[in-house]
Amino acid sequence: MPVAIYVLGLSIFTQGTSELMLAGLLTEIAGDLSVSVPRAGLLISAFALGMLVGAPVLAVATLRWSRRTALLAFLAVFVATHVVGALTSDYWVLFATRAIGAFVYAGFWAVAATTAVGLVPATARGKAMSIVAGGLTVATIIGLPAGTVIGQQLGWRAAFWAVALLCAAAMLGVLAKIPGGAPAAVPRMRTELRTMMRPPLWLSYGTTALAIGALLVSFAYLGALLSDTTRLAEGWIPVVLAIYGFGALLGIVVGGRTADAHPLTSLYIGLAGVVLTSALLALTAEYVVPVVLLSFLLGAFGFGINPTLNSRVFTLAGDAPTLAAATNISAFNVGITAGPWLGGLAIGAGLGYAAVAWIGAALGVAALGTVAGSHVLQRNQAAKDSVATPDLMSADVGR
Repeated sequence: MPVAIYVLGLSIFTQGTSELMLAGLLTEIAGDLSVSVPRAGLLISAFALGMLVGAPVLAVATLRWSRRTALLAFLAVFVATHVVGALTSDYWVLFATRAIGAFVYAGFWAVAATTAVGLVPATARGKAMSIVAGGLTVATIIGLPAGTVIGQQLGWRAAFWAVALLCAAAMLGVLAKIPGGAPAAVPRMRTELRTMMRPPLWLSYGTTALAIGALLVSFAYLGALLSDTTRLAEGWIPVVLAIYGFGALLGIVVGGRTADAHPLTSLYIGLAGVVLTSALLALTAEYVVPVVLLSFLLGAFGFGINPTLNSRVFTLAGDAPTLAAATNISAFNVGITAGPWLGGLAIGAGLGYAAVAWIGAALGVAALGTVAGSHVLQRNQAAKDSVATPDLMSADVGR
């Protein structure tokens, strides 16, 4: 695997740490800026909004740039937003830096994905994307707690400075290892838009949004479930979350090895695992041992499909992958936003934390439906192609 792939994974780790660490710093930020904790929590919403729109907009805007130039530009802006954020004492300035930082982070994701699959053979796309996306998994295991500890011990601004320094180091890696020439073939915008009309592509986006929603609706409230329903001692909750993280790491490694050769099988098995795990989590939420085991399996199955969700869109998009891949990043963020929102509605209605896991199971079943629909479309298209090929051969013989 080219070193550039690992550089991209490191870059995602540094930016992903910023995305995740704010959840552990809300109290410190609220106290320092003299705002309520819920208002500080809106900084997470600002990041989510920037991620939602950034990928397709910036992928199109930088279509004719060299990928190295685009990646460096995105990282430079990300560094700047964290420097400004670390220096400001104004809540709305910090809010703006979070939105802008997320906007360019989404653009980085889109271009990094296209760059990664362009550096490897078609048979290694899933493995390459498992390394790139694995940067976010490592951020969950290492970056989130490290950023939280730095913020708690040295102040939340120190955590922002640390992210800025890490991103500056990532820029050096991008400068050294990412090819600097213009893309060999720059796709036209008309071709990109025509590609976006393909039904299997939108089914793939639906699979991404539903699958990520199924995972995140349970994970977002896992800590609360452990405390409120399972009655686990507070000191053990980070341990269980770490177990979930190790499951996620295992899942993305295994998923990276199966995504290229068996994409549909990977999706069927992974999503069925999410559905079964979520249902069992709802049924056994009061018991410590099953919940701990199921937390590990939820991370493993949920992240095991990640490489396939990331790489399959390139197969479906054909020769015009840029906008299609960028829209897939937005689909990820739809799931990230919608899953916890649906869970919040259930909890607000007094249904309890076990109901959240049932929502995850339902979303997983819906995702299986989109995979099946895509499978049928692909099979029908293959049948049409097999019929058309003999006809073409007969025409050649006639001539």
